[in-house]
Amino acid sequence: MPITVSLTVNGRPVSREVEPRTLLVQFLRDELGLTGTHVGCDTSQCGACVVHVDGRSVKSCTLLAASADGTSVTTIEGLAAPDGALHPMQAAFRENHGLQCGFCTPGMVMSAVELLHRTPSPSETEVRGWLEGNICRCTGYHNIVRSVLACAEEMRGGAAAAAE
Repeated sequence: MPITVSLTVNGRPVSREVEPRTLLVQFLRDELGLTGTHVGCDTSQCGACVVHVDGRSVKSCTLLAASADGTSVTTIEGLAAPDGALHPMQAAFRENHGLQCGFCTPGMVMSAVELLHRTPSPSETEVRGWLEGNICRCTGYHNIVRSVLACAEEMRGGAAAAAE
């Protein structure tokens, strides 16, 4: 028997009937058409499905849509500004070649954004440790880590410039 799930997705209220066993990743992709959240492994190993639920990184293949009822969810599509301007992390991945095929990129970006909220000046070791739950089969991680560190530096510089 379907249940009603009501939540905020990328700043917009959403309410839909879903089967109780519907995963959040299925809800986002199939019900809302937000296909930037990828399904890579179905076992919570790869991190391609990471979204933010109430500001925290969550592998959306591990959470039932019903469990997200009443929460605020941000997907990779919700990071960009309404005018289409990229989030600084998205721009850093582009500028530093932090992607190759792009399949893991949404999950990497979402995880990295939370890292910088928690740790504005992470070390390379901290970045690598934080991203351990995100698998990339193409890049070797060097440019991904470089992208995160570049974004951190840019965001610190932007905050310092704004304070002056």
